[in-house]
Amino acid sequence: MTLKTILAAATLAALGTGLAAQEVKIGIAAEPYPPFASLDSSGTWVGWEVDVIDAVCKAAELTCVITPVAWDGIIPSLTGGQIDAIMASMSITEERMKTIDFSDPYYNTPTVVVADKSLDLEATPEGLKGKILGVQASTIHQAYAQEYFKDAAEIRIYQTQDEANQDLVAGRIDATQADSIAMADFVATDAGACCEIKGNVADDPAILGLGVGAGVRKGEDALREALNKGIAAILADGTHAEITARYFNASIY
Repeated sequence: MTLKTILAAATLAALGTGLAAQEVKIGIAAEPYPPFASLDSSGTWVGWEVDVIDAVCKAAELTCVITPVAWDGIIPSLTGGQIDAIMASMSITEERMKTIDFSDPYYNTPTVVVADKSLDLEATPEGLKGKILGVQASTIHQAYAQEYFKDAAEIRIYQTQDEANQDLVAGRIDATQADSIAMADFVATDAGACCEIKGNVADDPAILGLGVGAGVRKGEDALREALNKGIAAILADGTHAEITARYFNASIY
């Protein structure tokens, strides 16, 4: 091991010690996003992503506090210092990387279109021609729909995915586009029994991203590396798979 490597490792260890001594505010979306994060009857945040946050922080030896923030203000809350990191199913995209840095990804799932079972449509511009497509505001799904479907379908924007789902069930929109795991959970409920996943949209990594990571402020390398350490640890020791198995029937990494 070279002297340079020893000094770098010592510096990272010292930074890590400093991080462990302070609370790290992990921002999640205040709007419920089951099964990733939602409030239970006692007002406690629960879900797959909440469990992953706990596991990552434990493995990284960080003292983390979950801090709900409105989704459309979550990046400004990070850059403004109200929170220290974002772990809210935020995809790693080129556009977001202009403003913040990301950890390594901790999950990656396809994007799907969901519609009523009676509708014969595909997750393509041709399949959505003349339809009303609902998407959540300030998400990769809004950006994707406005890039690929705006000439075929009417795009309707919602503040939460739950609102889009409600309008889908009520017949006020024809389809919605969102994360495959979240929508698989929705169609498995009584409320979503009317609907089914019609297929994956064509991938576009520039818009849909390279998976979901933890967002941190530019230059916060010690925190980013600590989160990377935690993510790598839970992937390696089976904790990630064990948490996933409690919620899903398939891998999401």
